Amino acid sequence: MRAMDYLYTLSGFAVGAIVGLTGVGGGSLMTPLLVLVFGISPATAVGTDLLYAALTKAGGTVAHGKKGHIDWSITGRLALGSIPAAAITLWVLSQLPKGSNVIGAIISHGLGFALLLTAIAILFGRKLRDYASKHEDSALRRCCLGKITVLVGAVIGVLVTISSVGAGALGVAALFFLYPKLSSVRIVGSDVAHAVPLTLVAGLGHWMLGGVDWSLLGALLLGSLPGIWLGTQVSAKVPEHILRRVLASMLILIGSKLVFA
Repeated sequence: MRAMDYLYTLSGFAVGAIVGLTGVGGGSLMTPLLVLVFGISPATAVGTDLLYAALTKAGGTVAHGKKGHIDWSITGRLALGSIPAAAITLWVLSQLPKGSNVIGAIISHGLGFALLLTAIAILFGRKLRDYASKHEDSALRRCCLGKITVLVGAVIGVLVTISSVGAGALGVAALFFLYPKLSSVRIVGSDVAHAVPLTLVAGLGHWMLGGVDWSLLGALLLGSLPGIWLGTQVSAKVPEHILRRVLASMLILIGSKLVFA
């Protein structure tokens, strides 16, 4: 095993532990780490992280499904918007000139924008849910909730395909806003279940475009799976609100750097 592979595995362990502690999706941490620290091309970092997310979240989907924590109708509406949006986004990327910096620039700026949105979702998610609870009987929600969910899925599909970020904290925040009466565990379970087909389709699309490093994927998985387990075990002993604020601050700094670079 090369020295760099050990560093990838160690990074996967660290990111996995943070995910276990905070519940925030690994894409918002893993992808900028690969791009800014290891110098991996944005396209390869995003494609590899998408398949990494599909594999890691598949286990979570099975666990949530066995416990009845998934609202499959919500998951289906999200996928109805996100999967076609992901396919269209991949087609657009495939039409861009090969060997130029255009794809890298689009992905870098998209990643920065998605990180900033994720930071906002982490910081203000609870306030958004409280606001939604007070306005849950609005005419717009009563008549168009299903269509709005499909539209939200489409937006998430574009963001995830470009940046690998958005299926975690952003998806949860959006569902909390749309379905404030649904329990937290069913919100999370439905979001995780939706993330699996979306990241799989987007990841396979990036692979067809030449944007997946399989040895990197293996090294990340080798570290992240035990990291997630450890983070989950100690999460009750760590003040989550402090961790989430620190994490949001980091995402704002990283996202700003990518957007305004």
